Amino acid sequence: MHFKDKRFLRATTRSVMHIPLNMGDVFARVNKHIDEAGASDADQFIVLSRDISPWSSEHLFSVSKPVAGEEMTTLSGDFLTKVFEGPYSQARQWHEEMRQIARDRKSEPGDVYFFYTTCPKCAKAYGKNYIVGVAAVV
Repeated sequence: MHFKDKRFLRATTRSVMHIPLNMGDVFARVNKHIDEAGASDADQFIVLSRDISPWSSEHLFSVSKPVAGEEMTTLSGDFLTKVFEGPYSQARQWHEEMRQIARDRKSEPGDVYFFYTTCPKCAKAYGKNYIVGVAAVV
């Protein structure tokens, strides 16, 4: 993928040893604000998530315009992607695999994000848990 000043709303969630605590509340608030602002980027919707530390995660929601009361940011650059299937507990392994894919392509890996295509309850109901790894390459 290639982004050039792609607009995102940035939100953070609290975690305990990488297990999210308030993700549902934060996502509900953010989605409400996006809807109220008419800023949904329906044609190119993606939420990129990454752990900042064992205690906090960052989530970037693609939007079509600024959303009042929320932190805005942009992303530019090239990104590699790969689809994974399995439990969330494999995220550390997938993170390193994304970094290795970048190195194998003679690029320095940058930030690694994940796009979770289903929530944990949906993954359990469907019997599959597809996650897209997204690695910035420098």
